[in-house]
Amino acid sequence: MADMESGPKHLASQENLLLSYMQRLEENKGDHMAVHLHLSSLKPYNRRAHHIRAAENGFENLIKSLNGQLFMIKNSDMFFFFKNEARAQTETAVQKVRFLFSDDPLLENEEADENRFSTWYDVGQQFGDLLHLIESMIETEDKRKKETRARMDTRTSLKVRQKEGEPITPEILARVESALERADLSNLVRRQFVCTVDAQMIPEQSFSEVFISIADLRETMVPGINLVSNRWLFQHMTESLDRRMLSLLSKNDALAISGDISFNANVTTLLSRGFQDFDDNIMASRRGSMIIELQKVDIFADLSAYLFAREFVQDKGYRVCLDGLTHNTMGMVERERLGADLVKLVWHSDMVDGGPDMHEKVRTVVKRANPSKVIMCRVDTREAVDFGQSVGIKMFQGHFIENLIAEDARRRELLRLKRRMERAEQGPENAVEEF
Repeated sequence: MADMESGPKHLASQENLLLSYMQRLEENKGDHMAVHLHLSSLKPYNRRAHHIRAAENGFENLIKSLNGQLFMIKNSDMFFFFKNEARAQTETAVQKVRFLFSDDPLLENEEADENRFSTWYDVGQQFGDLLHLIESMIETEDKRKKETRARMDTRTSLKVRQKEGEPITPEILARVESALERADLSNLVRRQFVCTVDAQMIPEQSFSEVFISIADLRETMVPGINLVSNRWLFQHMTESLDRRMLSLLSKNDALAISGDISFNANVTTLLSRGFQDFDDNIMASRRGSMIIELQKVDIFADLSAYLFAREFVQDKGYRVCLDGLTHNTMGMVERERLGADLVKLVWHSDMVDGGPDMHEKVRTVVKRANPSKVIMCRVDTREAVDFGQSVGIKMFQGHFIENLIAEDARRRELLRLKRRMERAEQGPENAVEEF
């Protein structure tokens, strides 16, 4: 048994705890029994997280009364160890858990004398068999994980190479910029909304960001080339993209956009003749509906140029947004001193996982920036919205928000159709189309 003491360090905590428990139990094995629940034999749709939690809860009273100990193996199987005198209670608990999965094929076609769901052990008499079973299950699972990890590492490595491609060079950049001057980029323009979100997760649009998709641009013009592999060459390319975006925005028929919009620009672009031409070609009333997003790297590369450009565009009526701030860098940036109208905070799960100290840190920097001026971006989950709201943030942007917009549109359409049908049932005179 000594080798169990120094068991594999890479095993998950539940497996380590189970092996350690078996080692301690050997001295009093005659006082205990165990039951093995074969949850891994259930169909995948019966092994979701909430099913497993429900099964675990079935043993809660026995555990609280110190009459038993529950362990979960990685494949979802359960082992429950209990004192001999608690057998009747344990049998009741197992029956209740079994009932949860009574519609599973494992149990539906079970013969009267079969018991596919559970196996019972007298620990005193079957200690060696039980230990061997548990060790083999852990070894099998560990082997499977290693094989899966090896396959994933190989596949990930291949995908990374395919995704990253060859590094961009000055010669490739020259070809790309030449192509940008001639290409119709309107079909590469994407739009993503910034929204407030209420307690029912219903979004209300504040404005939308329009941008040229770099991924689509690469696939269209230079597949196999990593456009972002060199920061300075990429920065140079974005200046060319800025000019094309300004050209598209100055043509009312080029982009079908409405409402307030934001777009990315470099400080160099704002100080160029191209931006002055753009400003001359748009109506004065449109300036107030436009927000210019500037990256923090670009701002701090030449702070005096930024301050000059920011004052210039704000005097014209544009608003300025600081983009790309993280929970680590936002504390070093004072929105008001930089004169920005808005800031974007990039969502990261570390904000939640960092615990109370991190929560308070984010809440403090958001409060200093003014919560109504902060946008949480790259929001991909409900967790991001919940956390953002907990620290005072009102506006959000990301794929999760786009999904909320789509869901809200579907909900409104279904409601409209329902009302139309109700009016139709009341008579033709009431069947008026709702707009």
